[in-house]
Amino acid sequence: MNPELNNAVSIATAVRDRKITALEVTQTTLQRIASKDQELNCFTNILADIALQDAARIDREIAAGKNPGVLAGVPFAVKNLFDIAGITTLVGAKINAENPPAFRDATAIAKLKQAGAILVGALNMDEYAYGFVTENFHYGATHNPHDLNRVAGGSSGGAAAAVAGGLVPLTLGSDTNGSIRVPAALCGVFGFKPTYGRLSRAGVALFSSSFDHIGPFARSVSDIATAFDVLQGEDETDPVCTKNPPEYCVSQITKGIEDIRIAIADDYFTQKAEPEALEAVKKVAQVLSVNNYVTIPEAHRARAAAFVITACEGANLHFDKLRNRPQDFDPATRDRFLAGALIPNSWYIQAQRFRRWYRDRVREVFEKVDIILAPTTPIPAPLIGQQTMILDGAEILVRPHLGLFTQPLSFIGLPVLSVPIWSSHSLPLGVQLIAAPYNESLILRVAKVLEDTVIK
Repeated sequence: MNPELNNAVSIATAVRDRKITALEVTQTTLQRIASKDQELNCFTNILADIALQDAARIDREIAAGKNPGVLAGVPFAVKNLFDIAGITTLVGAKINAENPPAFRDATAIAKLKQAGAILVGALNMDEYAYGFVTENFHYGATHNPHDLNRVAGGSSGGAAAAVAGGLVPLTLGSDTNGSIRVPAALCGVFGFKPTYGRLSRAGVALFSSSFDHIGPFARSVSDIATAFDVLQGEDETDPVCTKNPPEYCVSQITKGIEDIRIAIADDYFTQKAEPEALEAVKKVAQVLSVNNYVTIPEAHRARAAAFVITACEGANLHFDKLRNRPQDFDPATRDRFLAGALIPNSWYIQAQRFRRWYRDRVREVFEKVDIILAPTTPIPAPLIGQQTMILDGAEILVRPHLGLFTQPLSFIGLPVLSVPIWSSHSLPLGVQLIAAPYNESLILRVAKVLEDTVIK
């Protein structure tokens, strides 16, 4: 396949213009997965036969003069908590391998297929989406394409690494406390968490219902915007899916940013980070000519409350399995769920009260600015198996603290894009572009400027 066809938009254009067939794209993709995934361990299922059949159908539609969609012939893959018709939804768990296959595709998969995209497989993740490293106890660790000795991040590690490693141009993941943004940063790709409820979660296994988002990974802003546009729309089968009209972003990303007010998050978001993480934010700010700061108040308490709520909701969801089959969990996941089950109800209630207060305070911040810049992770990708790291002179655990800067934002469902920025140590980092709810187009406009100027 032409090396210039390295992103979703260029592939779809070439397929629609009959410069290459969807079948050729799919065959090349499957060959690449077969040769490279042995070392990366991104995929838990590869749907070769189904993908080839779908590609042949796309080619027949084009030959008949039909338009198969804006993602015609684009291979994609999904975190293995999305239902795929005929495939058991693992959610990274040994227990779930015993479940019957899903009887239909998740809404997000169906939308991408309707736009002409071709599903090629399901992707590795932390068990039950509880983690930031994708060192799966049952299905193995996903390796970072930039250094195979390092983690890909999580819990959507397979989704980020598959894009970063060039296996597919587009993937879908989920984000509770940072599970799209953390692996996107550590793998050096774009990872987008739209506003809570903006995209349908129907057919997606949940971790914490009041937090969970879905979103795309890609190597370009155009691909992110195109996928986002396709995925939008009301869905009555998801009770939290918004009834707000879609905001289509592809046509807006080149508008420029002269009218967008941008600031840098200070206080909490400048603490407990290695110098290169803060340097990445500074690099972005310089390109955007930003030198003013804003404070997101009580972000440290927002993170603590996020821990309480997600632990309680996750433990409640899996309580019967914890009681009857504790030996079949990843021990680290099991212990965190058990701890969540022991949290007093009063703590959960107080955390939800604080959530309302915090949402109002952050809304006040966005009366003054449109976009806020912050680090995505405090460090570049740690080594696989690394248990601790040193931040601000203290030794702390790696797994929970990779989400230091992502949790206070998903706590109130803000839209956030992690933009890849490369550090001086040849490992990628991420900078978060944060906006008020339903302002995804502003984020993508800023990201496009960065893509055209500083992104390697």
